[in-house]
Amino acid sequence: MQTFTTPYGRVDVDPASLTLGELVVTDEGAELEVVGLEPVRFEPAPEEDEDWGE
Repeated sequence: MQTFTTPYGRVDVDPASLTLGELVVTDEGAELEVVGLEPVRFEPAPEEDEDWGE
């Protein structure tokens, strides 16, 4: 396990098991998407539009 500090909080993950597009949650509850592996980079996860059953 490795701890990454982001502007949105800390994330404890195993860098070897991360995949691009994976979603992780910080200790402050922010949802981040893995956008880079070498080096590991996170960005805020995109908001999903509501699905009204269409």
